[in-house]
Amino acid sequence: MPAVGKARRAAPRIGIVVSRFNEDVTRRLLAGAERCLAERRVPASRVDVCWVAGAWELPVVVRHLAATGRYEAIAALGAVIRGETLHYEIIAAEASRGLMAVAVEYGVPVGFGVLTCDTEEQALERSGGAVGDKGFDAVAAALDAAATLRTRGGVPPGQHRPGGAKNARSRRGPPPARRGHPR
Repeated sequence: MPAVGKARRAAPRIGIVVSRFNEDVTRRLLAGAERCLAERRVPASRVDVCWVAGAWELPVVVRHLAATGRYEAIAALGAVIRGETLHYEIIAAEASRGLMAVAVEYGVPVGFGVLTCDTEEQALERSGGAVGDKGFDAVAAALDAAATLRTRGGVPPGQHRPGGAKNARSRRGPPPARRGHPR
């Protein structure tokens, strides 16, 4: 029983956005993410899973989730496998850039679980095979970053604002005065 005056903290609300492209791989990434959440005792009722067409669509849906202010952490899961054209490089780079931009803009940790591999075999090895479980790792990283933000005075879940950390109070004092503006 919690002590009087101390509210029990609800389990965090977590968003997971998963690409359907290369679904054999991404379902394995999702299974790894769910194993991490179970290990961390995050109830399934606190997890929202959204499916999108491919890695290109991950940033816009992650941004939508972050903008709601409901999520303490979000994980993006996908697999981009090299082909014979530049498509691989473009999709991998822009999906990565878009996901980082969301995390910085909203101050919500975004676990990066987008595999960029030369072959499907490499992707399968990194999605619960001999080389690791990047779905598990992406959720663990997002949860750990969210815990760090909580302990360092970050914006509480449900109160995220565009601009993320720019809107949080700094422990180093007030921002510097702008030229021509009094403090």
